[in-house]
Amino acid sequence: MLEGLVSYCIIGHSERRNIFGESDEWVNKKAKALLAHGITPIICVGESLEQNQAGETVSFVRGQIEAALAGLTAAQVAGLVIAYEPIWAIGTGLTATAEDANEIIKTSIRDVVADLYDEATAQAVRIQYGGSAKPANIAGFMAQPDIDGALVGGASLQADSFVAMVAETARVLGNQN
Repeated sequence: MLEGLVSYCIIGHSERRNIFGESDEWVNKKAKALLAHGITPIICVGESLEQNQAGETVSFVRGQIEAALAGLTAAQVAGLVIAYEPIWAIGTGLTATAEDANEIIKTSIRDVVADLYDEATAQAVRIQYGGSAKPANIAGFMAQPDIDGALVGGASLQADSFVAMVAETARVLGNQN
């Protein structure tokens, strides 16, 4: 139904996983279906507060990535977008530090892609941070070497807030060139 209408589609969002019981296997099936129809999946992964506090973040997110990418080629994975959205930070006002988010993205996502495929694929895949990203913290996230962008939720619904985030991102990225 979406073919020709959209270029990207979010799958694996925590609300879909929690409310509708979508499993990692369903996320994988959706990724394959989207790719078959020329739509780029934005695959969301992330842990609960309990998992985070128990020190299970790395293993949990790694498992989500391995399951989501099962059966995909390196070329398909290189064109994906993956969003690390810690469940405990979505809509709560809580957020990971930029450094912590970068470390999770590096060890639980980018390193897993390199292990499953190769370093070129790991560098090509776009990995975003989501989870209470807002004007006050976006610069820190965008300055991190393994964070390629932000998946913005509630802050995108307020024009002034979103414009401020875009401006701050442009400022940070302009300083990196």
